[in-house]
Amino acid sequence: MTTAPAERFALRLHKVSKAFGGVQALNKIDFEVRAGEVHCLAGENGCGKSTLIKVVTGVHQPESADLIELFGARVDRITPVQARQRGVSVIWQDLALFPHMSVAENIAFDDLVGLRPRSVRYREMSARAGEVLERLGVSLPLTAPLNDLSIAQRQVVAIARALMNDAKLIFMDEPTASLTQSETDRLLDIVRKLSADGVAVVFVSHRLAEVLEIAERVTVVRDGNLVGVYPTEGMTQARLGELMTGHLIENKVDARDLPDAPVVFEARGLSRHGEFEDVSLTIRAGEVLGLTGLIGAGRTELAHVMMGMRRADAGSMTLEGSAFRPGSIREAIAKGMAYVSEDRLSLGLLQKQSIADNTVISVLRQLTTASGLISDRRKADLVRHWIRELGVKIGAPEDAISTLSGGNQQKVVLAKWLATEPRLLILDSPTVGVDVGARAGIFRIVRALAEQGLAILLISDEVTEVMHHSDRILHMADGRIVQAYDPRTVSVPQLEERIYA
Repeated sequence: MTTAPAERFALRLHKVSKAFGGVQALNKIDFEVRAGEVHCLAGENGCGKSTLIKVVTGVHQPESADLIELFGARVDRITPVQARQRGVSVIWQDLALFPHMSVAENIAFDDLVGLRPRSVRYREMSARAGEVLERLGVSLPLTAPLNDLSIAQRQVVAIARALMNDAKLIFMDEPTASLTQSETDRLLDIVRKLSADGVAVVFVSHRLAEVLEIAERVTVVRDGNLVGVYPTEGMTQARLGELMTGHLIENKVDARDLPDAPVVFEARGLSRHGEFEDVSLTIRAGEVLGLTGLIGAGRTELAHVMMGMRRADAGSMTLEGSAFRPGSIREAIAKGMAYVSEDRLSLGLLQKQSIADNTVISVLRQLTTASGLISDRRKADLVRHWIRELGVKIGAPEDAISTLSGGNQQKVVLAKWLATEPRLLILDSPTVGVDVGARAGIFRIVRALAEQGLAILLISDEVTEVMHHSDRILHMADGRIVQAYDPRTVSVPQLEERIYA
């Protein structure tokens, strides 16, 4: 522990421990954040990051701690309300927003609730919410229900709500996971302004490039233990990934030529008014086709048309040479399509259901006996098969899916779709909220599936993902395919420059 004056620190922890049952979530952790510092808390999912944040915010009480100190004052026991009153704020990865309330109401929620019930001054509420959004450099319809907003816009609302409070220490858990590059740049500018004003920001992100860009220091935690505290100056993504996982993760271009492989899916002149126009593409058996571009370019909307969730206004599609125009997602699945959504928490999984139920939900008919009941034996066999095949780390199949890390949840989503034996798998931002080690594991699975002949469309706004894991890359902008690239003949900086221009 440092011997610097306590008032220089927003937070100091010394030898903090927390266990759940027989699992040691935190083992004598030291962690400190200077006032006005942007500090990164790094580690794989399940390493103890969230537990540490919950100790600081009073959600969990530690078994032991030599010191917990907030803004120079020692804290023996703290509740979530007290933490907020002391100036601690958290933006969680799941956003914790209210979908049927308006944008302004979500932003001003903490201020509206307060300690005592009182009448709501809607004009004042909207004005204050608008001021916070203006600080973010974002314009949103204040009276619109949150349900009408995109994932990226909801993330901005969550950030604005945190900034509404007079916070002196802000934890940001994956704040840019669903933001475009321009929105991310604006957020990072805001973080820098907060830092200049003396606000401490703890940044938790699996996007290592932005961690190294925004943070002054990084604390690395692995399996509940402190690995070390490092200056970001001179740190590389490869070295940080190695510290987080305990082994070197190699990122290399793995593109292949597949000119003679049969065409699985083809689109010609596909258009949907206001979303995308004149999109043509082909995907071959065993190919990983990368589709990248800014959020809002029309990538997800295109995937929805391919899956029968929306109808195209013009153009045609074929699947394995036959005309393909699904009227519903059920019909698309029956024809051999599978779709891993970008919104894993609300669209990909049933959070209150078990791991086993989530794994088999897409193939219940295959598990049904002649009597119309689901065969427990067939269900158990299928769950065991995919847990083994994809290397999902679980306690028991009957455990709730919410008990798994983000990476393991995503593997269950994959298992759910692979159980349908698809011909084409669409992966829409498959690593949002997934740590660096789990990402590598997921893409090993993706490559193995492609080598077995599965056609894969990989949609991602992370250029390094499509560069390292695609055989070809298409750049989509303003609803159109504007350019195709061979990952072997273009660099990451070149592709980023063209996408973010």
